[in-house]
Amino acid sequence: MALSLLLVSSHLQADGSAIDKVYHPYVQPLERELEWRMVSADGDHLQRLGLGRSVNDKVFIEGYLIAEQEGDNFHLQGYELEVKLQLTEQGEYAVDWGLITEIEKAHQEDEWEIASSLLMEKQWGRWVGAANFWLEYEWGEDVDTEFETALAIQSRYRLSPQFEPAIEIYAGENTRAIGPVALGDIRFAAGKRLHWETGVLVGLDNQTPDATLRLLAEFEF
Repeated sequence: MALSLLLVSSHLQADGSAIDKVYHPYVQPLERELEWRMVSADGDHLQRLGLGRSVNDKVFIEGYLIAEQEGDNFHLQGYELEVKLQLTEQGEYAVDWGLITEIEKAHQEDEWEIASSLLMEKQWGRWVGAANFWLEYEWGEDVDTEFETALAIQSRYRLSPQFEPAIEIYAGENTRAIGPVALGDIRFAAGKRLHWETGVLVGLDNQTPDATLRLLAEFEF
């Protein structure tokens, strides 16, 4: 089913790669987070540096600076504000649900984007499946006004807290990709941990780069 959704999905975020990360629908109370992530393909690197915290046990807010490196040119690309809502308690229903909304502004151009995604997650023993279904709208003088959609899917095996192998699928107007991902947690003192993710996504069509590297590090404190 996941592969069929990948092949029929026809739109994408921000006229670029749909490869980013798979979000999960959970919010931890009193959580604070410093996040860095990077997506790299064909010599270009898109990076996000974010700082966030939970408002309560249902709402998490995070702000990002977005930077892009094209060859030797490294520059600030834009700003983003993100709000995640946990809609159901973990295990309350057969599938756990959440909702995330983002608004992004380009640094110098008159380009805006608002995006919202339904977050789904389900566990089968040691296996966990997560899916994000995105609807996005772009507007501004320097960008075409349009609606777009995107899809991200992750299936992971809970081998240990420190290491979980996974496979991810991304689909969008200019993206068809699938590949292996590894993730895990390194715990320090109570309430402090480093969550890491790394993966290589392989393009499945002529519009997607042959290989896209994605990296993520989140420090919760």
